[in-house]
Amino acid sequence: MKLAVFGATGGLGRQIVEQALAAGDTVAALARDKSKLPLQHAGLTVVEGNVLDAAAVERTLRGADAVLVSLGNTPDNPDMIVSQGTAVIIAAMQAAGVRRLIVISSLGVGDSKDQVPFFFKALIATALRKAFEDKEAQEKLVRGSNLDWTIIRPGGLTDGPATGQYRAGLERSIGGQVARADVAAFALRQLTSSEYIGKTPAIAQ
Repeated sequence: MKLAVFGATGGLGRQIVEQALAAGDTVAALARDKSKLPLQHAGLTVVEGNVLDAAAVERTLRGADAVLVSLGNTPDNPDMIVSQGTAVIIAAMQAAGVRRLIVISSLGVGDSKDQVPFFFKALIATALRKAFEDKEAQEKLVRGSNLDWTIIRPGGLTDGPATGQYRAGLERSIGGQVARADVAAFALRQLTSSEYIGKTPAIAQ
């Protein structure tokens, strides 16, 4: 498949890119700074630009079969860039006729608030408030689109190799940490599955 990846320079986004390339997919990845994605692969095209730039987003998803979004809010980004960038991506997908959208959100967003521990709920209400308001707005935009979307809500992200030992699904009991590599593997599996279209599966170990 030909995939467009947004948020490719983050830890999870890079896992998505690397695993997709290893599986034989071709990838177009948007990056504000190409040097932050120093992968060399014949199947990879890095488009330099900002997710708020409609022209750069359109170039990234041109000819794509599916789009994966793993945007994050970092100190050098404007507030609400996750939701605002997702709005640009959705508009570009609708214009180009690209329907499959997989978005990485987080446990604690929307109706998954009761799946995170008490101390994390306190962080969401204080230090992480803006970031989670951004994720809430992002999910609302995705749900309101006419696309074939899946919103994946991982627990606390950890580094390390993929283990394949995780729980994923719609059960309210799913919670805890999970490796970025496992989240990437689960996200890529959704490209050939309709099980969670229009749904918000959680993933944790």
